[in-house]
Amino acid sequence: MQPENPIAGVYVAAVTPRREEGREADIGAMLELVDFLAAAGVDGIALLGSTGEFLHLSFSDRTRLIEMAVKRSRVPILAGVSHSTLAGTIELAQAAVGAGAAGLLVMPPYFFRYGQEEVREFYLQFATALGKAARIFLYNIPFFTSEIAVETALELLSTGQFAGIKDSSGHYESFERLCALAEQTPFRLFIGNDRIFTRARRAGAHGIVSGVACAAPELLVALNRAIRKNLTDEAGRLDAMLQEFIAWHERFPTPVAIKVATAARGIKVGPLATPLGSESRKRLEEFQEWFQTWLAGVQREAGHV
Repeated sequence: MQPENPIAGVYVAAVTPRREEGREADIGAMLELVDFLAAAGVDGIALLGSTGEFLHLSFSDRTRLIEMAVKRSRVPILAGVSHSTLAGTIELAQAAVGAGAAGLLVMPPYFFRYGQEEVREFYLQFATALGKAARIFLYNIPFFTSEIAVETALELLSTGQFAGIKDSSGHYESFERLCALAEQTPFRLFIGNDRIFTRARRAGAHGIVSGVACAAPELLVALNRAIRKNLTDEAGRLDAMLQEFIAWHERFPTPVAIKVATAARGIKVGPLATPLGSESRKRLEEFQEWFQTWLAGVQREAGHV
């Protein structure tokens, strides 16, 4: 599948703000976040992926959030439509397509582990149900659900039924094999793991779906620009800053650091899904102090690119 207006560049894996009471999404805060990210110059926004903690939300919350975000956003919206069942994934996807989402992010059914034969069949039946009008992106995130093995991804992408893949595995060898196929078969290859973005973008990745960009969109926008302009020194400094954030991020459950840092930018994100222990709370206070100094440095550096 070769979509019109190909999706590329810096897409933000956005958090989902929640109300202080209950499990509902805070739609108003989400729209403020959409405005903030679009104003920062990102190429698009991905909602309801793993950073967006989609599994905490009801069907109605998810469909309404996508509908409202598409209406509000000045940049394309990729809709996460993953579910634990094929039927649920199809229902969410049809609603997102109807709302005008630019593309669909679909991970394998989560929680239970499935073999590659089942993963392959899931995607093929999903693509058949959605038809050619939908831009379907495979979403490989083996940290949280069944892996899409690179051989399976290559087979599915070769069918022409899928617009691309967001590979969050962080395995550079898998990226290289996907990149080789992308040179022959038209699909979008997105990195979903910030750690390898700079190397992969230089080597031919079409873009990134970045969780860090939710807290610091100017960093990823400037880094992507420096890579495209072949500004090696600037890209190196910006990537070093990105790696600093990732090192902090990995000290907390996903996506705690991103949510707390986004809140520090003045966006309401609501409570964490699960309370932290005492040691993690102490580290979080250290992170919050570090983030303010780090962000000021990012903004200075990004302004030079």
